[in-house]
Amino acid sequence: MRNLPPLLTVCLAACLAACGPTYSRDTYDPRAVQQANKVDQGQIVGIRKVDISANGATGAAVGGAAGGIAGSQVGSGGALTAFTALGGTLLGGLIGTSVEHLQGDTDGYEYIVRKPNGELLSVVQKDATPFAIGAKVLVIEGPQARIVSDYTVPVEAPKPPPAPPPKPKPPEPAAPTQT
Repeated sequence: MRNLPPLLTVCLAACLAACGPTYSRDTYDPRAVQQANKVDQGQIVGIRKVDISANGATGAAVGGAAGGIAGSQVGSGGALTAFTALGGTLLGGLIGTSVEHLQGDTDGYEYIVRKPNGELLSVVQKDATPFAIGAKVLVIEGPQARIVSDYTVPVEAPKPPPAPPPKPKPPEPAAPTQT
């Protein structure tokens, strides 16, 4: 039983490593694939560094379950086993939450974007290098909103078909000749 807490911590870390979110403007959650999203052009008018915090719920659940199972192994039943299972659940939940925060907390940026109509909006995302003030961007709305560099090309309005050539005027009648 002496090796249980380090082993529990290693198991939690391994379980939670797969559960942590991947934050990136270039990484999509599988549920966001093949979804139509509204896209607006804009310009970065404000930036500030922010902390992105994991919520800890997965860590608490996994840690609590592991701690409860481990705690239930103490004693031969009865009140002692119940109390050690409860204590293991609480301790495992705290350890799991801590591990999730250690693995999932990260730095990010909050961007303020001005759309062409003057409206402002905010999007928080993790970027290795932040966008510069004045950068032209695309705001992709949806379940996983993000800001990316504006990689669109200008689209020209379709040209109207050429006008048909003018019809030739009918010849004017000849003036009568006088003798």
